[in-house]
Amino acid sequence: MDITTLWRAPVVNPVNRKARSIPGLNPINMYGRVFFFAWFGFFLAFWSWYAFPPLLTLTIAKDLGLSSTDVANSNIIALVATLLVRLVAGPACDMFGPRYTFAACLLIGSIPTALAGAVTNAKGLLALRFFIGILGGSFVPCQVWSTGFFDKNIVGTANSFTGGFGNAGGGVTYFLMPAIFDSLVSNQHLSAHVAWRVAFIVPFICIVAVAIALLICCPDTPTGKWSERHIRAEQNLAEHGVTGDVVNLPVGFADKSNSVGTGSPSAGSNEKIDFTATGKITGDHDHEAQLGQQQMLDTARGEVVQKPTFKEAMHVIFSPQTFVTAGGYFCSFGTELSVNSILGAYYLKNFPTLGQTGTGRWAAMFGLLNIVFRPAGGIFSDFLYRRTGVWGKKSLIHVYAVITGAFLIAIGLTDSKHTSTMFGLIAGMAFFLEGGNGANYSLVPHVHPYANGIVSGFTGAMGNLGGIIFAIIFRYNGTNYGKVFWIIGIITIVINLSLSWIRPIPKGQIGGR
Repeated sequence: MDITTLWRAPVVNPVNRKARSIPGLNPINMYGRVFFFAWFGFFLAFWSWYAFPPLLTLTIAKDLGLSSTDVANSNIIALVATLLVRLVAGPACDMFGPRYTFAACLLIGSIPTALAGAVTNAKGLLALRFFIGILGGSFVPCQVWSTGFFDKNIVGTANSFTGGFGNAGGGVTYFLMPAIFDSLVSNQHLSAHVAWRVAFIVPFICIVAVAIALLICCPDTPTGKWSERHIRAEQNLAEHGVTGDVVNLPVGFADKSNSVGTGSPSAGSNEKIDFTATGKITGDHDHEAQLGQQQMLDTARGEVVQKPTFKEAMHVIFSPQTFVTAGGYFCSFGTELSVNSILGAYYLKNFPTLGQTGTGRWAAMFGLLNIVFRPAGGIFSDFLYRRTGVWGKKSLIHVYAVITGAFLIAIGLTDSKHTSTMFGLIAGMAFFLEGGNGANYSLVPHVHPYANGIVSGFTGAMGNLGGIIFAIIFRYNGTNYGKVFWIIGIITIVINLSLSWIRPIPKGQIGGR
């Protein structure tokens, strides 16, 4: 690994201009800037999305007179809106571009965040947490935007870093929200009744500022406007002297033919754009990767995102390959969401002497480990891809999942009252669980790449569905948290073994290999 790639201008794909390295320490560079806003925007969204659990069990529950059932129901409802938004955000990314979809999720979700202080009862809490769940939908445009700027050799690493750093917001919130609350009580002398309400203004301000900044400072794609992505791809082909028809093609046929491709900028048009490809290379092509003519054509035909119709979207969603990423994420991210919601309460039950702040800090570690463990999954996935192809990426998802299931079963059966044992098992589970999340969205860009928004959105939504189902299981088992852990472990192992036989990408797919 060349460490200078962390700040040096990257080598790019000559057709779609995607970077082949991540200049994450160079916000002046376009790719570094998009990388920063992708992870930081999702980080703030995740912080606000999960801002309630650190204060919910004691402070808010006491103030609003909530029962344990009310608390559990609010954790479930927080995931429902996110599921719906992710299903919509995927096609929206393909139609309008991920940048505008990302900003819309942040700005709309910030409104209920600011209104947290208006809650006075359990019904109000349920309604508020439902609408705050819109922020969780920002994950989809975060990943689609990242995929649009980084090429196949490094996209797993890029997506796992943006997702991992963003998911860390779920851990940071366990530090920030109690700290903000404690500061308002001790330094500003506010009552608990007022302090927890005022605390939610902080994430509101941060979210709005970042949403506006990413609209001002970042482009839609490496080639410019989202609406012009097809034109730019054909221009780049022509500049490299590559001849070949790049026409708009219904998604259902994109996997079946090598004679035509995708790419006209006007939806529904089958006419080739008139660019002269002479066979001679023109223009300045420094910092470009060396690709053959067929590779360039396949990239233009199979990897330029299309505006989906309903029929085309259904073709993508119900393909076995999409079921693989969706099923894997149902288990991994679904578990992460449900555990995030109850971990503080679980620790408080088993270790009451730690108190709300102490258990909150230990629970925060589970989310904070995303900073390391989710990127590790993406990095390892890209490493396997360079040596074994897409089968290596898919196999890694299932290996991570089975080991995660084993850890979940161990946590549930031991239900340890010793801090070292419990925290050690949770950390071990987090390594494979969060690494599996990173590995999953390393594979997603390879599956139907011309419909990346749909695949990303459906996969992300299934992660939320898993979170809802697992949260419901927690809900109906009361404080018997250990039992639910081993139940989720068995579900995770069974689902992943049942999906392990499916090939990673459709046979004959153009691009994404």
